[in-house]
Amino acid sequence: MSASSASAKLLSSSQLISQGSLTADGAPVLFKYRFKKQYRHATLDGTLTKARVAGEVRALLKCLRSGVNVPGVRMVDATEGLLGIEWIEGQSVKRLIPSGAQDDDDDDEEVDADESSLDAFQITIDALMRLIGIEIAKMHLADIIHGDLTTSNMMLRHPASFHSTKPDIKTELVLIDFGLSYHSSLVEDKAVDLYVLERAFASTHPDSEPMFASVLSAYATQLGKEWPALRRRLDDVRLRGRKRSMVG
Repeated sequence: MSASSASAKLLSSSQLISQGSLTADGAPVLFKYRFKKQYRHATLDGTLTKARVAGEVRALLKCLRSGVNVPGVRMVDATEGLLGIEWIEGQSVKRLIPSGAQDDDDDDEEVDADESSLDAFQITIDALMRLIGIEIAKMHLADIIHGDLTTSNMMLRHPASFHSTKPDIKTELVLIDFGLSYHSSLVEDKAVDLYVLERAFASTHPDSEPMFASVLSAYATQLGKEWPALRRRLDDVRLRGRKRSMVG
């Protein structure tokens, strides 16, 4: 059986859960499928699709090798635009932080209120912010830029589906959706990554300044000696962002 026919069979036996993502019957695997763009030339579309899937896989594998909590890679068919990754049994951080679940147009499914609270994951908001800062720092130390850091692209594993080795933490933070990620050692790119997350906090979670401050504190501790230079660059990025907002 060819790779393309095998991928087609997987797609036909999967259930669509959101645009671009499917789940398969049997083993808990999430399939991310890049649909063919009819408005693009077929050759160009195939080349871009293959490159983007391959790039996402490279980022995930480097993160995994560097100890960053990301979904495991289960299968890849870059030519067909199909990526199979580990299914994370849990909830997005966006739904767990106060006000984060309001007006969420990306997910029409109803969520059990008991499963969308931090109590269900046996973690405090301060501990969650520390986990976020630590994982992003680990990712940046591996020179991976996420490209779309938001609380929607972070998940907490449910304690019932995860055995923690830390007695005080019953869950695990997982960074997801590396479709816009790339490799870079530049301080500028890492600062912009943090700024994108800061703006996401501000727009999605009201009065989130103390929360993001906790994220940065944990990030700085994990990053170590590289933090002073990155902090200065982050301040520069913030200043440029404010100037753009004033100009419109």
